[in-house]
Amino acid sequence: METESEPYVRLATLRQLHQVMADMNTARSLADTLQTVADGVVNGLGYELACVNLVRPDGDLVVAAFAGNPAAEALITGRVGSRDSWERRLTMGEHWGDLVFIPHTEGWILDDDDVPQWYTDGPAPRFEDEWHPSDRLFAPMYTPASPGGSCGELIGVLSVDRPRNGRRPGAWGREALQMYAFQAAIAISNARLRANMQRALVRLEREQQALRASEESFRQAFEYAPSGMAIAEMGGDQHGRILRTNDALCRLLGRPASAMRRYSFSDLVHPEDIGTLLRTSAEGGRAELRLGRRDGTYVWVSLRNSVVADAADGPRFLLTHVEDIEDRKRREQQLAHRASHDSLTGLPNSAELRTRLSSRLCTRPAHPGALESLDAAFGHPAYDANGHGFDFRPGGVEVYDGFDHHVHTAAPDSERDDGTKGLAVLFCDLDGFKSINDRFGHNAGDAVLIEVARRLSRAVRDGDTVARLGGDEFVILADGLGRADAQDLAVRLRNEIIQPIRAEGRAVRVGASFGIGWAHCGMTADEVLKSADERMYVEKRSRPKQHRRAG
Repeated sequence: METESEPYVRLATLRQLHQVMADMNTARSLADTLQTVADGVVNGLGYELACVNLVRPDGDLVVAAFAGNPAAEALITGRVGSRDSWERRLTMGEHWGDLVFIPHTEGWILDDDDVPQWYTDGPAPRFEDEWHPSDRLFAPMYTPASPGGSCGELIGVLSVDRPRNGRRPGAWGREALQMYAFQAAIAISNARLRANMQRALVRLEREQQALRASEESFRQAFEYAPSGMAIAEMGGDQHGRILRTNDALCRLLGRPASAMRRYSFSDLVHPEDIGTLLRTSAEGGRAELRLGRRDGTYVWVSLRNSVVADAADGPRFLLTHVEDIEDRKRREQQLAHRASHDSLTGLPNSAELRTRLSSRLCTRPAHPGALESLDAAFGHPAYDANGHGFDFRPGGVEVYDGFDHHVHTAAPDSERDDGTKGLAVLFCDLDGFKSINDRFGHNAGDAVLIEVARRLSRAVRDGDTVARLGGDEFVILADGLGRADAQDLAVRLRNEIIQPIRAEGRAVRVGASFGIGWAHCGMTADEVLKSADERMYVEKRSRPKQHRRAG
């Protein structure tokens, strides 16, 4: 720099200062900017040594750049001074505007603090403004202040030493250093911002790459999954509407992807499974139900839902996994059928018979005076004092429990046909069956049982139950019959049974004895069956032996 006594500064010096400021603001990275700041002090402001101390995130200051002396640069670059020590330095000495000057006469106090520094020595000043090697001059750098506010946050400190003219800077030199520190702070802030933006862009690009890779992985997992996959809308009027399906689901249901987008799962589910679908929770729900194929058949599937968010606060979708469980369900149904049905005739077995019968009974009998108090003119249920209601139905009078909503089963009068219809239990025992087993073998006996089962099943109504109780005993449950209806049914079934049966290449005949019992609440299933069994034996003994079977 030129001496301060001159009334003007040469244009070349201003151009040099302008150039270092331009270089400082065009550096490509934060490290380059910091080094350019240090070099600018040496090249443009006329100092032999310059050091940039940068504030770290923890508040301490690190020597980030050095210019003018390679030996000193190697000694202190990268070293750290505590924030407390720097605060002490910036509050003592002489304040030249924003600059802090600590003369050599006071600097000895700082010799033992932890701020990195270089040590030089020399003779005492010969005149008042001569620079001493132990003088210290600091230019704090602050972030730009907000409009109308004070200076911003401290981001670093410029340390300068050895003015080339050997004098302490005058008014113009101080102003130039202060302006340079201000511009350096802006350049460092901008460089940091650019560095943060570059890191953010790199991080964003990596996240986008990861997202693209994740989306591609999801797409491949979705498209090529061996089981069915679908994405459906969640919430709103279109909840459950299918947006996308994979090939496996389209093949399972025999429907093209374009057609699948016209449906929701409620459109495809079996009518009997609608309740199951509605009970399935959207978030993590699972259900086993039947979905309709294009050919009108249904397939058992396991359906699992999970929620997928399109963005942080964006719409949510249902990702539905559909697994074909038709084979497992068929095996389960076969096992259940075997457990509840007779292996020879295919009829419900004794356990299934008792289950069906028990489901119609409860331990609380109908009110004994209820039937007598009915008035058909009501045309709607009437109720007795105990809360039982009565209703006229095609199947007869049924008694409703007002507390548990059970439909009580009523029985016709035991002595007369009063028009009451109930659940008839017909106990059937074959006559002459043992002789067929003895004469022709068990294969012939099995053939007779199979044919009898077929004839009984063919002769009853849909909804009636024909079960094999064991051996040559069968039971028929027929609901909605009066006493005369039950007797007519027994005669019709007996006439079916006594027709000749082909067994082992020959025609054989068996007879049948029927006992009619009536199921009503207050009885157990075993009591109902015992009652019908006893009536069967009464009927069997009442007929001459020669009339029990026709050959």
